[in-house]
Amino acid sequence: MTANPPFPATEPEVDVVLPCLNEAAALPWVLARIPPGWRALVVDNGSTDGSAELARSLGATVVREARRGFGAACHAGLTAATAEFVCFCDCDASLDPALLVPFVREVRDGEADLVLGRRRPHGRNAWPAHARAGNLALARMMRRRTGLDLHDLGPLRAARRAPLLDLALTDRRSGYPLQMVVRAADAGWRVTEHDVPYLPRTGASKVTGTWRGTWQAVRDMRRVLAEPPAPAQASAPSPGGTAQ
Repeated sequence: MTANPPFPATEPEVDVVLPCLNEAAALPWVLARIPPGWRALVVDNGSTDGSAELARSLGATVVREARRGFGAACHAGLTAATAEFVCFCDCDASLDPALLVPFVREVRDGEADLVLGRRRPHGRNAWPAHARAGNLALARMMRRRTGLDLHDLGPLRAARRAPLLDLALTDRRSGYPLQMVVRAADAGWRVTEHDVPYLPRTGASKVTGTWRGTWQAVRDMRRVLAEPPAPAQASAPSPGGTAQ
């Protein structure tokens, strides 16, 4: 990826969607890593530990989403975003949002339409064996379905906001990240993947912390893979940021 001047800090042209459910312990680290001039959109999905109030006190914009579900929180953040570029990152300190800077530059420079982070575990217990096994199985199915040479369904990602909305994503559970990739592939998007360090998360996972949670996530994603191709209303974004 080419080295370019930093983004102007006068107005946030990048919004970072951070789905949040009881992440008060991780929020200070995560929000401190948001690049200067970018806006953090913390989507509170029913926290009871004061996450929303803490995020607001740390300068984040807080969006409330009453409907439980990872996809519900992510989509609420996407619809609340106003910047040209939108990024997604978990809010549990397992991923560094500062790593999104080259992702956005790649999209901005017309080298890709959707950039994903391929998680590489750092440290013990960063990625439980059952969660990694489920991810590997889903990645294989995703490659067969889309033809894309991808290896992970990680939540660290960047794209332009308007084309993402045009994908008309409907999943509101664990299938949301996969549905985004599948519909992007169906629309002819250029999707790239880069290695990113995956750190031990702060607190307990709501999705892949148990075998049951992992199985539910796999079930959600298999349902997405079984969907027929969406109508071709969302073509690949042009370098200028609008659909062709």
